[in-house]
Amino acid sequence: MNIETAGAKLSALKSNISKVIVGKEDVINKILICLIADGHVLLEDVPGTGKTMLAKSLAVSIDSKFSRIQFTPDLLPADITGLNIYNRREEKFDFIEGPVMANVLLADEINRATPRTQSALLEAMQEGQVTVDGDTKNLKKPFFVIATQNPVETTGTFPLPEAELDRFMMELPMGDLTVDEEVAMLKRFENEEPMENLSAVLTGEEIEEIKGLLAQVTVHPDLLNYIARLADETRKDPGIYMGVSPRGSLLLLKAAKAKALCEGRTNVLPDDIKELILPVLLHRILFVNRRDKASKEQYLSAVVKRVAVPSEEFIGS
Repeated sequence: MNIETAGAKLSALKSNISKVIVGKEDVINKILICLIADGHVLLEDVPGTGKTMLAKSLAVSIDSKFSRIQFTPDLLPADITGLNIYNRREEKFDFIEGPVMANVLLADEINRATPRTQSALLEAMQEGQVTVDGDTKNLKKPFFVIATQNPVETTGTFPLPEAELDRFMMELPMGDLTVDEEVAMLKRFENEEPMENLSAVLTGEEIEEIKGLLAQVTVHPDLLNYIARLADETRKDPGIYMGVSPRGSLLLLKAAKAKALCEGRTNVLPDDIKELILPVLLHRILFVNRRDKASKEQYLSAVVKRVAVPSEEFIGS
């Protein structure tokens, strides 16, 4: 498979998901970027915006196992990873797989579980494995986490630790439908369930093969310097308690390469990076005195204006 073919396959995947999900083209694009870049995504929006349906549609479309965990205050780490149960007949312990042993994992309302339980996902998200009673088990590939949280209802929730937020490649809002899009959604779901007729257009093995093509996407040294300067700008600002980490810079690079690949291109453009700055970096900065998202958006927008964008003359060189 080459990059052009991969771009066509990913375009077909996006179209297939859109048979169920109405009016969320930008969200679908960015979720596919995260999938191909081996990242994970945090969807933040109120209930009823299609987060669960989107995750299920993706899993069906790539012919992969889907699993859903409803995070609650009494959820335990073993409820995620699985546990060993003693088998009296055979006098040995049998491992009972947890829901994390899936390809597409929906961590629903992740901020309703305690930090100890939330942390059970850290090893899985970062290293693609879980450790139970000292025994390490590799997760199935592809492994992709879509976590959700409700930004409005905060009673009984536990804010995600910064270390866990940093493991998500992007934080995305689902956004509202326009009137026309909502009418189209009502018509689509009025008399049928589109999920029942959805079929796979790719396999998990093909997704892994496409991921392997990322190494063929080139990035000009000026663009690497651009990413580093963006991150450095957030670290030296006295009003920022925590700036973009090196992991954040690397994930921005990977996301830009995945975006180019999704569009069938062999090279990253400056616009790829600029488009992904907010979803990739927004949740990685922490102000000294403020935590609101609007302030972060304004700050990052100002950073983008201050840092000079490399000329596009080098494209194709």
